[in-house]
Amino acid sequence: SSGINAEWPLRPGVAPLVKPRIVKKRTKQFTRHQSDRYGKIDGSSWRKPKGIDSRVRRRFKGQFLMPSIGYGSNKNTRHLMPDGFLKFVVHNVSELELLLMQNKRYAAEIAHNVSAKNRKSIVERAQQLNIKVTNYQAKLRSEEDN
Repeated sequence: SSGINAEWPLRPGVAPLVKPRIVKKRTKQFTRHQSDRYGKIDGSSWRKPKGIDSRVRRRFKGQFLMPSIGYGSNKNTRHLMPDGFLKFVVHNVSELELLLMQNKRYAAEIAHNVSAKNRKSIVERAQQLNIKVTNYQAKLRSEEDN
């Protein structure tokens, strides 16, 4: 058996120091101009309209809205995950040690290119340091698969 506690994610985990209410000024994605007209233009890939007569660029009433700095998030809640933690990407155990004193502010996320063997050691060490790992189950096979 591995050193990972099977009930670890189920036990009362690390709670964030403060969990402010996250308010988004806009949750819908900005639609690209004329994406409704052409199938080849993806509506979610925003591009700023540059045309000299463009109704969207000139901000006419009833046209698509354009992103602007006013839609930015509150500085206190920017980059916060819904659970109240900030994400910190970890590639090895030594990077995990950086979160030792910040375990109530930051949650570790294991990078996508870390091997299953190294993931296991990172998750074990995070358990010892009481650090939340957002993707602790990724690439972990159960014992009967081996």
